[in-house]
Amino acid sequence: MAKIISYNVNGIRSAINKGWADWVKAVDPDVVCLQEIKAEEGQLDLSVFKNAGFNHLYFHSAQKKGYSGVALLCKRQPDKVEVGSGMSQYDCEGRILRADFGDVSIMSLYVPSGTTGELRQGFKYKFMDDFQRYIDQLRQERPNLVLSGDWNICHRPIDIHNPVSNARTSGFLPPERDWLDKFINDGFIDSFRHFNPEPHNYTWWSQRAGARARNLGWRIDYHMVSRPLENRLKRAAILPEAKHSDHCPILVEIDF
Repeated sequence: MAKIISYNVNGIRSAINKGWADWVKAVDPDVVCLQEIKAEEGQLDLSVFKNAGFNHLYFHSAQKKGYSGVALLCKRQPDKVEVGSGMSQYDCEGRILRADFGDVSIMSLYVPSGTTGELRQGFKYKFMDDFQRYIDQLRQERPNLVLSGDWNICHRPIDIHNPVSNARTSGFLPPERDWLDKFINDGFIDSFRHFNPEPHNYTWWSQRAGARARNLGWRIDYHMVSRPLENRLKRAAILPEAKHSDHCPILVEIDF
């Protein structure tokens, strides 16, 4: 059994200062997928991760300082680690990092946000299309995929606190939702919804107006699991009690 955590930490150094290391040690996952680490490996005290049981650490940082970046923290050494996607316009922003364990591959993924304007929204749409093609090709070689991370898209109205007022907001735009719907229908399982049909389950909250205290959130973080792994899925959960970021971590357990 493998326990996988995904967490957009909105700056790993900030999260560590808020007690993240004690939290992750207590939860005791096998693999942690981090997004928005906002740091390079050389800026981090790696003993923090090793003291929590992660002896195999992999980072894919953005070229821009203090921006984006993903990481994989593993208790067991992967058979192979693939840094980036081979698409330089995304790899320079540190958005994709994959580790292979036997016949299962785990990816830490950080989909671009389009909230800063039309230019970045266009970049996001381009990423989405290119990522779909990239995964279609990867699945031919590695059919058992766990794509874990911040997708920056709410799939359905149940995944956002106010779908009507956010209908024209990046992250809940019809083309984004249609793309995610097609992505799932092409052979993936939204692992949380596989086990949990209930509303009011979110993974990100605005830092304004007490949104988190009132649970006015968005569910934009997912473990997307490829269909061949369906019978090996054991549990999925959102962990909102962890408060080291404006996101909260998500968990999936899979029988390896």
